[in-house]
Amino acid sequence: MLTDYHLHLRPDDGSATVAEYHTAANAERYREAAAERGIAELGVSEHVYRFTAALELWRHPFWERFARDDLDDYCAFVRGQTDLRLGLEVDFVPGAEDRTAAMLEARELDYVVGSVHFIRDGAVDMDDFSVWDSGRSVEEIWRRYFDTVAASARSGLFDIIAHPDLVKYWGPPTTRGGGRPLPQGDLRRYYEPVVEAIAEAGAAVEVSTAGLRKPAGEIYPAPAFLAMCAEAAVPVALSSDAHRPQDVGADYDRALELLARSGIGELAVFERRQRRMAEIGADAAVPGSAPADGAEERR
Repeated sequence: MLTDYHLHLRPDDGSATVAEYHTAANAERYREAAAERGIAELGVSEHVYRFTAALELWRHPFWERFARDDLDDYCAFVRGQTDLRLGLEVDFVPGAEDRTAAMLEARELDYVVGSVHFIRDGAVDMDDFSVWDSGRSVEEIWRRYFDTVAASARSGLFDIIAHPDLVKYWGPPTTRGGGRPLPQGDLRRYYEPVVEAIAEAGAAVEVSTAGLRKPAGEIYPAPAFLAMCAEAAVPVALSSDAHRPQDVGADYDRALELLARSGIGELAVFERRQRRMAEIGADAAVPGSAPADGAEERR
């Protein structure tokens, strides 16, 4: 059994409209790509900031730029016109836990993917509103990021904790420029409290191949992080974070190798906010799992 629960039916492009991408035909393109790669469980989890309801949680300028769609229309589309699991990728907004819970409980979702892209008002994975321009040290940025991820798990709002080390998005600096510095020493000191929080909350951690398509060039989370999750018996949800059909299941061969090395043989499967575990299977194969050439999504 292979899954892909974290995907988006349209690119992160302000001109990409619901009318273009939230169609049964487009959903079928994702389903066909999944079938080619042996993925049985497929779910869509659009970004919460795409919906006007999100502005009741946070009015960050980035969210105000994109919040145009109706959340209930999205839920009705997925339920009524596709056979995909219905999910939502929801940024954790400290201080808005009760409002977030009310928004989620009012919809019959199959699962909720919790993510952290912002530390307060600064983004870790994009140039706009970048936290890396704040003047804070890399150690402080990493500490605040992982503190926020731990808080997101402890909130109990989320079934899956997405790309839990997204702070590494830019990769290390290179001689040609770019990248961001990494903290010195053993990075497990940042991972440990997050793994503990996820385990205590009973949430699943996402293994996402999206990091291989980013400057980081590495699966989320790092091998050491995943090894700690395995030791703590944290369930795993496997995803590609695709924003186009050809990236569904991208690089799953590498993800399966990492899971096997970590001693993980089961994946979390969700329906109506209930989780069960399914064996990956020794015969799991992912034909054509390398992503196609072309423009990449932002995250």
